[in-house]
Amino acid sequence: HDYGIESSEYHTEAEMYDLIQQMRSRVITSKSFTSEHILGAILFEKTMDRKIEDLYTADYLWEKKRIVPFLKIDNGLDVENDGVQLMKPIPNLDVLLNRARERNIFGTKMRSVIHEANGDGIRAIVEQQFEFGQKISDAGFVPILEPEVDIRSTSKREAEEMLFTEIGNHLSKLDSS
Repeated sequence: HDYGIESSEYHTEAEMYDLIQQMRSRVITSKSFTSEHILGAILFEKTMDRKIEDLYTADYLWEKKRIVPFLKIDNGLDVENDGVQLMKPIPNLDVLLNRARERNIFGTKMRSVIHEANGDGIRAIVEQQFEFGQKISDAGFVPILEPEVDIRSTSKREAEEMLFTEIGNHLSKLDSS
């Protein structure tokens, strides 16, 4: 019973998502939910396509709250390989970005995880994040790249140093092009 909702309170997935949207709407419409302390909100695809007070969620966030809407675009994490978990493929990225444009989404968010200081794995994560980031930027959105180092990593410091270096390498390639 996540969010205090018992499974007996809904019968279909659509009813479940209606209840989830009602909960999200209560949070977003709360007088405490303001741009004074909140710059942006990350939406799930189903939330992007739903409405709050007759406005699509992103429109409500911007027009009523002045909070910038972002869309989570990744499909979760792949199995661990070389000490990291890349993002699963995003086969319909272009279609999703077209829908995001129609819904007035400003940017995107995507996450991958580094478990250990492995140069090949960290290089693969940064390459994947920058590759998707470039496609997203080319489509007119601001991408949030999130190659996260797992807080429980036994080689966290080394992994972060490797990640910092690899990101720097990719940024310098962008500067020279």
